[in-house]
Amino acid sequence: MKTLFNNYINTFKGLSREVWWLALITLINRAGTMVIPFLSLYLTTSLEFTFNDVGWIMTAFGLGSVVGSWLGGKLTDKIGFYKVMVFSLLTTGLFFILLQFLTTFVSFWIGIFLVMLIADMFRPAMFVALSSYSKPENKTRSVTLIRLAINLGFSAGPAIGGIIITTLSYGGLFWVDGITCMIATLVLIKVLHPKKSKTLDDIKVQNPQSAYHDRVFFIFLGAMVLFGIVFLQYFSTMPLYYKDIHHLSELEIGILLGMNGFLIFAFEMPLIKWLENSRFSHSGLMLFGAVLTGLSFLILNLTSWAGVLIIGMLLMTFGEMIAFPFSNAFAMSRAKKGNQGEYMALYSISFSIAHIFGHNAGLHMVAGFGFDKTWYFTTILAVLCVFLLFILKQKMTIKLV
Repeated sequence: MKTLFNNYINTFKGLSREVWWLALITLINRAGTMVIPFLSLYLTTSLEFTFNDVGWIMTAFGLGSVVGSWLGGKLTDKIGFYKVMVFSLLTTGLFFILLQFLTTFVSFWIGIFLVMLIADMFRPAMFVALSSYSKPENKTRSVTLIRLAINLGFSAGPAIGGIIITTLSYGGLFWVDGITCMIATLVLIKVLHPKKSKTLDDIKVQNPQSAYHDRVFFIFLGAMVLFGIVFLQYFSTMPLYYKDIHHLSELEIGILLGMNGFLIFAFEMPLIKWLENSRFSHSGLMLFGAVLTGLSFLILNLTSWAGVLIIGMLLMTFGEMIAFPFSNAFAMSRAKKGNQGEYMALYSISFSIAHIFGHNAGLHMVAGFGFDKTWYFTTILAVLCVFLLFILKQKMTIKLV
């Protein structure tokens, strides 16, 4: 056990102090993000919106994310990642607190659009910061550390959120979300001010290539949009499936979602360290992760046994653990030859587009055709994602030869 523990600890060695601080800020911020996993339940139970209404609100969620990611990338290239991150975190905290007071469909649609616009300005800025604070050989593990922080927060967040809903109300979630964003802002100002932090990979490109002219990158982005649509079903339609078909409580749903974060915290870094030293390419690993995630939906239609929910969560979790770190690393490696903010903004936007179509399409399909057909359709999207990643793998192989 001691050897196993030491080997686990060794996978974290070599990461910069700034990356660890960025991970802590992400952990504080993510631990408070309890509203999002329960948003569809909040809208249908507390505000009594229909599934179709929730679908359109989730579209506003995605539209705000697209605009915010694009704007965050532009501002990062112009004024730097630090100022963008501070503004985004502080303003998001204020907006989250105000969101609970919006109770009509139109007001909540506008409110969630503005919240996501401000919140997702943070993402491209954070990716550029992460790249600057990491040595080239440590970038994938740096990304993995940030994901561990996200998922450690996420493992606690939904479970605590379920307790808050059960004992108090949904309103408490908005206050916690807002306050934790503000706390993360204070930590960011204290430890990552440009005068105190040290960049390890300050990439200066004399004639930067526009990301919009990188055809290989756009194949990758197309795959990420499809992967995002599939993955996001676990945070909109899946909680409804747990509640309506398998009759789980909010607390049980929170624990099941929290299991995802705990497994990632325990296993992702050693897994990534091992895969980094293997013969597998980044594109091949992303492909395998997409296969596992697609299977997590297909098996739900094979049996009514409640245990299949745990098996599905395990498949999705390991698919996510493999696909996301290497997709982040792939995007950052392409960004080295161009405008970093622009590249990372497009990478963020690919998941924002998934938010626009994924939640809405999934909820409308559930309302119109039921859960079984929705899971089959989701599996088909996963197959298309795998196909695009196969093309990407072939193109990358040809380029290397």
